[in-house]
Amino acid sequence: MNEGRHVLVLPDRDSAEEVAGELAERLGLPQEPQLVRDALAGEDDAEDAQWLVVLEDPDARCDPAALDELAAAHDGWLERD
Repeated sequence: MNEGRHVLVLPDRDSAEEVAGELAERLGLPQEPQLVRDALAGEDDAEDAQWLVVLEDPDARCDPAALDELAAAHDGWLERD
């Protein structure tokens, strides 16, 4: 993981969109974090994809534990090195 960037892994697009919206609101971001579809190895079906919420944090203001809690509330997790 890149320093200054957090990646939250969510089970579906709806969860990822909800988390991105919550982060934008909580952190007062000018725009929502980037969403990225991450297909599981060997799977073509959209139902078998995880979604990533990529949050840029160049000033290291975000608390990783709080981000992990938010992701966990949506059946996801914060990706760690």
